[in-house]
Amino acid sequence: MTEAIDLVGVVGAGFMGSGIAESAARGGFHVVIHEPEEAPLKRSAERIEASVAKAVSGGKLSDDEAGALLQRITWSQSLDGLAGAQLVVEAVFEDPLVKGPLFKKLDQLLPPSAILASNTSSIPIAQIASWTQNPDRVLGLHFFSPVPVMKLVEIVIGLDTAETAVSRAEEFTRAIGKHSIRTKDRSGFIVNMLLVPYLMAGVRMLEEGFATREDIDEGMQLGAGHPMGPLTLCDFIGLDVLYAVCDSLYEEFKRPEYAPPPLLKRMVVSGHHGRKSGRGFYEYTR
Repeated sequence: MTEAIDLVGVVGAGFMGSGIAESAARGGFHVVIHEPEEAPLKRSAERIEASVAKAVSGGKLSDDEAGALLQRITWSQSLDGLAGAQLVVEAVFEDPLVKGPLFKKLDQLLPPSAILASNTSSIPIAQIASWTQNPDRVLGLHFFSPVPVMKLVEIVIGLDTAETAVSRAEEFTRAIGKHSIRTKDRSGFIVNMLLVPYLMAGVRMLEEGFATREDIDEGMQLGAGHPMGPLTLCDFIGLDVLYAVCDSLYEEFKRPEYAPPPLLKRMVVSGHHGRKSGRGFYEYTR
């Protein structure tokens, strides 16, 4: 009999990690968010409190429900704070040399019954699982931003992922009000493999002077019914995140449509990362 999930660990207190934690707590789970430094944990607490307050003002949560939600979340600078979790979701920087050693530590810390999940958007799960002694309990749980709003979760099944781990992950996503889809372990999975070539085509159009940023975005909004145009969406996702995804996709498939355009690289190294930095293809008030 598999162990029920009661405590969820989240490694990474950034925008995605905080959203995953909030969604899990809203689903009734107790959550521990881990970051080794105090400052990111403080920002995470402020971010979640603001998001919950917005839900209350919008009538989606009562004051009592909001208070109970926040009480179910703990912020910890020690990785040992995750020791009792039955599921840990990693949401750290998109780099296998960062994720790999972390999964090695989690594999040693947690009992074999615990599920180890990565929120990676492009790195192969098999590569992450190779750092562990129990690759059968490693899978991908790819959430979409902003997590409390977006319903989809891609469950990425690695070469050695056990069916029991997949089934438990599906139960967890249902419990927090999400819809899951299964995908094989290929870079980009389902959504990014389709989305990235479209976004990069928009960047190349702008780079080549084919059309203005406004006309590119308005064309897809008004002509294709998209909620936002490709360049606005790039800024929303984060140009640094997109660049890492492009690199991973191109490394795996060697197809030109996945290669990051030179303009994207120049913007990333210049610190123009989109909405979060205040400047990307558009300018934003931080």
